[in-house]
Amino acid sequence: MPPFISFEGLDGCGKTTQVRLLADYLTQRDIQVAVLREPGSTPAGEWIRELLLGSLNKELDPLSKLLLFYTDRNQNLHKKIIPALSEGKWVLCDRFADASAAYQGYGLGLDLALVETLDRMVIHGRKPDVTVLIDIEPSLARSRASDRNRRSEARNRQSPQLSLPFLGDNDDRFEAEFLRFEAESLDFFRRVREGYLQIAAREPNRVRVLNGSQTIEQLHKEVLGLISPFLPGNRCDGVE
Repeated sequence: MPPFISFEGLDGCGKTTQVRLLADYLTQRDIQVAVLREPGSTPAGEWIRELLLGSLNKELDPLSKLLLFYTDRNQNLHKKIIPALSEGKWVLCDRFADASAAYQGYGLGLDLALVETLDRMVIHGRKPDVTVLIDIEPSLARSRASDRNRRSEARNRQSPQLSLPFLGDNDDRFEAEFLRFEAESLDFFRRVREGYLQIAAREPNRVRVLNGSQTIEQLHKEVLGLISPFLPGNRCDGVE
């Protein structure tokens, strides 16, 4: 079975860039890859993504958002992740279940037991083989996200209408808008980061922490080191 690899971290950590670089690396080696994102990846997921980043986002309380994320995750898992793995494709997912624990659980203060219950109901213990956690200082994350938000708002003023169900090249807009639930608070970023690090401490074999202050090239090299055991001819024990 090919590997399922997720990428996590604070907004602005560079995870999406690393997903794309890894996908390019694998494709150049004739390895089939499914590149996914949460929320998104399915038609229903893209509608949920639009709801979460649109004007109605302000009307949704944290629990409603959490339930929407898990609705999207259920679709993504059963419509995209499991089928792709069955077809022999590597799965690279920009965020997965750890994001809900970190952002809505640790960040927004929702009951972690509730998040764990939803996890059991939706993913049934199916976790990524490797989770790449790109760790950066919260102040840097907020700075990068604020810059992205300003760029996104400038683009939106020029092209305010989005086509549905897919957002195409407007990914940056979601990353910026995703921060609107408490993104202005540095304490929020600190709580999310601490959540991620606690998850990594509990599952060190799965969650591998990389220093996000490195250059893009340095990070890519470390990502390749993490995934090298899964490459053909160098398979991990237990990976067929």
